[in-house]
Amino acid sequence: MIQIYAKPNDLGCARLGLIVSKKIERHAVKRNWIKRLLREAFRKNRHDDHEQLRKMDWVIRVKRPITKNESMQLVTETKLLMFELQRCLG
Repeated sequence: MIQIYAKPNDLGCARLGLIVSKKIERHAVKRNWIKRLLREAFRKNRHDDHEQLRKMDWVIRVKRPITKNESMQLVTETKLLMFELQRCLG
């Protein structure tokens, strides 16, 4: 459903990049809704007590269309993948 890329940075904060292409979702309203979901998942995950998360650049790429029924699955998968990447890189 998604791909996540992570890279440590020398800044004191985490940065997020989102990729939701027109090929995946044609309507801008839906693309923006998906981006809002991913941003909120990132914000909630960022404020946990993970020091490593604060020092990384993240790029999240959506690989297929997301329906409203799959929105919670998207958020859960995002948090899980971010946690796993954080453990691997940290």
